[in-house]
Amino acid sequence: MGNSALKAHIETAQKTGVFQLTEKGLPEFPEDLQRLVGNLRTINLSNNKIEVLPPWMGKFNVLKSLSLNHNRLTRLPEELCKLKKLETLHLSGNQISQLPADFGQLSALKTLNLSGNQLRAIPSQLCTLRHLDVVDLSKNKIQAIPDEVLGVQAIEINLNQNQISQISVQISHCPRLKVLRLEENCLELSMLPQSILSDSQISLLAVEGNLFEIKKLRDLEGYEKYMERFTATRKKFV
Repeated sequence: MGNSALKAHIETAQKTGVFQLTEKGLPEFPEDLQRLVGNLRTINLSNNKIEVLPPWMGKFNVLKSLSLNHNRLTRLPEELCKLKKLETLHLSGNQISQLPADFGQLSALKTLNLSGNQLRAIPSQLCTLRHLDVVDLSKNKIQAIPDEVLGVQAIEINLNQNQISQISVQISHCPRLKVLRLEENCLELSMLPQSILSDSQISLLAVEGNLFEIKKLRDLEGYEKYMERFTATRKKFV
C-alpha cells in the first residue's frame, strides 16, 4: 500500500475519529497513527499481517473500539492495558496464548472477542472487568472452567469448540451470567453441574455436540426450573 493512500486514510481519520484499513496485508501497526493518539475513537486493522503492537498503543486515550481480528499477534503489550476508555476489543483469529498481567485494568471493557486463539485456560484477569457484558473464548484450547469463574461479570460467555471436560460448580454463581455456550466440547453429562439448571441465572445453556445425547439433559434435576427461565426470557423477545 502506497504512502499517499495511507496519508489519505489518516487525514480522513483525523476528521472522523475512525481509522479503518482492512485486508491490505499490512505487516505492522502504522507508525503514522502516533499523530492521532488524542483523537481516534475507533481503529479497525483486521485481516492484515500484523505480528506486534507498539508500546505507544497505550497513548490512545479516547479509543473506544479496537479491532485486530485475523492478524498474526502472539502477545499483547502491557501498555494496551492503559486504554481506560476502551469498550470493545476484537482479537479473533490470532495466536494469542495469554493476556497481559494488567489486562483487568481495562475498566470500561464491555465486549471482548478472543475466538480462535491459543488460550489454554480462562484468563483470570477477566474477573476484574466489572463492566464486561460479552466474552467470546470459542475455538481455543481451554480444558476446564475453574472456581475463579465466579468473579466473571459477563452476561454471555461463549466457550464453544474448546476441549472442556470439567466445569466448576461456581459457574452457577456468576452474578450476571444469562447465556453460557459450551457446544462442541468434551463434556460428559455427569460433569455438568446440576446447579446450572436448578440454581443459576442462566436462561440459555447451549451444550450440543458434547459426549451425551442432548435429550438426556431433560432427565437432570432442575431442568424444569431452567426451562422456566428459558421460556420467560423468550417471551420478553417475542
